[in-house]
Amino acid sequence: MKITTNSNDIEMKEKIITLFKKEWLLIAGGITGAIAGYLYWFFIGCNSGSCPITSSPLNSTLYGIVLGALFFSLFKKKESKK
Repeated sequence: MKITTNSNDIEMKEKIITLFKKEWLLIAGGITGAIAGYLYWFFIGCNSGSCPITSSPLNSTLYGIVLGALFFSLFKKKESKK
């Protein structure tokens, strides 16, 4: 069995790599925020279930992703227009 790759696969891989190189800071912020959000739910959380963000691990993890990406985006250099 011969494995072949066509040019569309190679172009798609190159686009993904280029996107990752451009947006690595946001991705790192999202991952860090997800871990922090989950840990916040695990250690602090909300026992009564009435807290909209911290009552569920999914909610606090998603919230952490958004906050982490926003926080890390503060450190991104602005692209200059030429």
